[in-house]
Amino acid sequence: MKIALINYGAGNIQSILFALERLNVNALLSNIPEEIQSADLVIFPGVGEASSAMAKLKDSGLDSLIPTLKQPVLGICLGMQLMCNESKEGDTAGLGLFDTSVIRFPGTIKVPQIGWNTISDLKSPLFSGITDGSYVYTVHSYYAPLCANTIAVSDYGEPYSAALQRDNFYGVQFHPEKSSSVGSKILSNFLNMAL
Repeated sequence: MKIALINYGAGNIQSILFALERLNVNALLSNIPEEIQSADLVIFPGVGEASSAMAKLKDSGLDSLIPTLKQPVLGICLGMQLMCNESKEGDTAGLGLFDTSVIRFPGTIKVPQIGWNTISDLKSPLFSGITDGSYVYTVHSYYAPLCANTIAVSDYGEPYSAALQRDNFYGVQFHPEKSSSVGSKILSNFLNMAL
């Protein structure tokens, strides 16, 4: 099984590699379209600010490649946000894979949200074996509101999309690679989608 971890200079790459190694899986770090296209699974990480991350994607042509991928793709944190129609962070146009806009938590709420939060209303094989109300680790100031693509819900002042799915594209707002046994199970479920 070949797993491509998109390397575009805006990722939490090392912690994801370690998490995959704990599952006895090695991933190929790549920004080469042919290598990414030929992978069985693709992970699209992201940490940082939306507009600069999207600029890096465009510089390498990956903004055009990612929407064409046919295998399961998992966006993590900023990666998920860039898969939406747009982000209000830097007024950034997204990849349009999830039909929602990413917005900032209201000023009445402390941001970023850092730490453990629960996920509920789980609606995907991505969460097979995960109990409603399980805790995952989050770090973010922007979020995707609930929408037709929502497959898991968290609450921070108001409910929001903890995870999204459309066709072969999946996204999680939290960090599975930092979410202990729950995160490992979610990554394992994603790996099983290649079998």
